[in-house]
Amino acid sequence: MVRPLLRLQRYFRRKPVRFFTFILVYLMAGSLVFLHAGFMSDTTARGRDSGGAGDGAGNRVLGGHGLVPGNIRMLTKRHGPSWPKLDDNTSSWNRALKGRSSKDTEEGCGNQSLPSNTGRKAGEGGDTPRTGRQPIVRHLKQDLNPRPSGEQDTVQPTVPPRHTTQTKYIGCYMDDTQRRALRGASFFDYRKMTIFRCQDNCAERGYLYAGLEFGAECYCGHKIQAPSASERECSMECKGERSNVCGGANRLSVYRLELSQESARRYGSAIFKGCFRRPDNVTLALPITTIIPNMSVENCVDLCTEQELSLAVLAGKHCLCGYPTPHFALHDREDEELCQRRCPGEEFESCGTEEYFIVYQTQAQDNRCMDRRFLPGRSKQLVALASFPGAGNTWARHLIELATGFYTGSYYFDGSLYNKGFKGERDHWKSGRTICIKTHESGRKEIEAFDAAILVMRNPYKALMAEFNRKYGGHIGFASQAHWKGREWPEFVKNYAPWWASHTLDWLSFGKRVHVVHFEELKKDLFVQLKNIVLFLGLEVSEDRLLCVEGQKDGNFKRSGLRKLEYDPYTAEMRATIDDLIITVDHTLKQRKLSGVPEDYQRR
Repeated sequence: MVRPLLRLQRYFRRKPVRFFTFILVYLMAGSLVFLHAGFMSDTTARGRDSGGAGDGAGNRVLGGHGLVPGNIRMLTKRHGPSWPKLDDNTSSWNRALKGRSSKDTEEGCGNQSLPSNTGRKAGEGGDTPRTGRQPIVRHLKQDLNPRPSGEQDTVQPTVPPRHTTQTKYIGCYMDDTQRRALRGASFFDYRKMTIFRCQDNCAERGYLYAGLEFGAECYCGHKIQAPSASERECSMECKGERSNVCGGANRLSVYRLELSQESARRYGSAIFKGCFRRPDNVTLALPITTIIPNMSVENCVDLCTEQELSLAVLAGKHCLCGYPTPHFALHDREDEELCQRRCPGEEFESCGTEEYFIVYQTQAQDNRCMDRRFLPGRSKQLVALASFPGAGNTWARHLIELATGFYTGSYYFDGSLYNKGFKGERDHWKSGRTICIKTHESGRKEIEAFDAAILVMRNPYKALMAEFNRKYGGHIGFASQAHWKGREWPEFVKNYAPWWASHTLDWLSFGKRVHVVHFEELKKDLFVQLKNIVLFLGLEVSEDRLLCVEGQKDGNFKRSGLRKLEYDPYTAEMRATIDDLIITVDHTLKQRKLSGVPEDYQRR
């Protein structure tokens, strides 16, 4: 043992630089261990502070339902500043910023677009491997490449299944490679195509119909421009689910997509806004007017997009372009029947009349509300933007930043949100440079650190599902079926549902000045609700800016409107517990002379 030590001593005498390097590495390793131990003890202490916040309020019972807040708050220990790390789904966020030209698959993998086939005869088919990622376009204008020939698999005709309550099977229709039955976006997957994936991709883009062809091709459109065919001609199995049918050779299995109300109706990349009465001063409201003899929605939308204006307005043969202003605010929608007049250039579309205008929102950005900056001076008060996870805090931050022109901050740090434009994310939450600070905390100590709070509340049934999707799928992703049907979901509801109630009760009890905002009401009447938030923050309201926010309200934080679970994940026992919590929160809100929870919070 002595000899090796002597050799080591002689070695370092000959090489003093290596000796000092060895000592430095040793000291650095020791320092890291020391810092890690200190961080863990600090996190534990914070968790204890949060978990013990209810002690000062006593062990009061929630609404007489036998739920003790002290027990509920035990669940919040793990959610101090060491809040579970948010996933950085950079690729999916980048797709969102670009209009989501490619769609995530059910398990988070990207779809790939391939050129379509031409000259296909009945009996031809075969699997073609996907070799590259290409953007999906609204109208395929490039030459279409033929599919390699092969032997087609055939099955006995079956009635295609109804995967969700948001879709309805229409029937089998003919398709022509030169003139498609559905002329919107399309994508192909010769290995994993399913009915649900096709429906989801078309619904996300706002199309009314989704059609599957040749077992692997998905086509979207606003109308079916082809005659129907026999059900026996739609007999090819889906590549991703052999038990279901996905059209046939030059035959489409077509579904009508009954989109949820929150899903925007679109025409390709343009969002349908509705039918509106002619404004009093058309020239002032819509400064650019052009007569297009061969008028169609596409022609008018393209014109206004080229002019970099956010509204495309169709009035018969007239195409008008502009952006929302007090002269044309788009708040008073009319019955769409008043705008029903066939377009000269497209028999299936409506182009409005001289008195009632059809309005679409283009992809041109309205820059009136896009500028944001830090507060010019240190704020004298800290305002929390508090919410239970999954209640729409990130979306609320997006709206507040656009409405005020100032960055919002955060009690935590999420690099993915910083990379997406939330520059206040990097500031310390006490810096005073941000207009309000995001927080999910519910401990008394953390709440009393703020001078005021905007409390965002959401239906617990939807908030729990949104947070579960975020936890396992990212900000705009989805949890997999394995997570929903595994043990993760029941355990999640057991732990998080009581926290939904205790979070609201704590902020109402310990908050110094609290402005309650219901997520559902914010969606329903964004202009008024956002105006009240701006006034609560002590800022002057800019009506033009708020109208701009209405056009940019979704940002990059909205999940697909169709992609729902095919079953209700809540058991009867879960619903009984959640309903009791809703009653308790509703009672507490009314005791403080605030409006109770919206009606849709109750049992579904």
